[in-house]
Amino acid sequence: MRQPTVDYRKLRLSNLRSPAYRHLLLLGGWLVYFSLYFLTEQLIPYESCHVVHCALDDAIPFCEFFIVPYLLWFLLVAGSLLYLLLYDVPNFRRLSIYIMITQAGAMLVYILWPSIQLLRPETMPRENLFTWIVSFVYRFDTPTGILPSLHAAYSIAILSVFEHRRETRLWWRILLPILVVIIILATFFVKQHSVLDALAAIPLCLLGELLIYRLRLLQ
Repeated sequence: MRQPTVDYRKLRLSNLRSPAYRHLLLLGGWLVYFSLYFLTEQLIPYESCHVVHCALDDAIPFCEFFIVPYLLWFLLVAGSLLYLLLYDVPNFRRLSIYIMITQAGAMLVYILWPSIQLLRPETMPRENLFTWIVSFVYRFDTPTGILPSLHAAYSIAILSVFEHRRETRLWWRILLPILVVIIILATFFVKQHSVLDALAAIPLCLLGELLIYRLRLLQ
C-alpha cells in the first residue's frame, strides 16, 4: 500500500503550526463556510430572493435517477481532498485555496444578491427509492442561495487541479471531465439548480485559475 507523504501519526496540537502540518489549517475554511452557509440559509427570507430561471430550465425534464451523480459530488470533494492530503500536499493546498476562492465569491453573491429557484416539482411524478432520496434532499437543502452553483464550482476546481498535476494517471484525466459534466447536469435534472447557476460559477473558477496557476499568488 502506498505510504502517505506526511506521517500524520506524529501530529499533535502543539506541532499543528509546524511546516509539516500547517497545511491542515486550511481545513478550518470549512468551518467558516458552513457557518456562512447556515446564516445565509436561515437569515435571508424568501421574499428578499431573486428568482433565477431561463428557458433552458423548462426544457430539461425532472429525472430522479440523476440524484446518484448529484450525491456522488460529496464523495468526489471529500475523496479528492483526502487523496491530496495524503499523497500530494502542494496540490492539497492549491485545491483548498481554489475552493476557498469559490466559497468566498459565492457567499458574497448570496448575501448581496440573494437567489432562489422555483423549479422543483410540486409532487413527485413517481414513487421509488430515487424520488424518496430527492425528497429527502429537498427537505434539508433549501432552494435559496443557488447562484453561483458550488456544485459546479467545486467540480471545476477539482478538475483543474488534477489536470494540472503531472502525476495524474491517464484514466483519471479521461474519467474526471466526464464525471464533472454528469454531476453538473445532475443539478439540472433533479431541479436543484438553474442552468444560469452553473454558468455563474465559471467566473469564480476563472478567478481561481488566474490566482493559482497564472499569477501564482497563492502557491
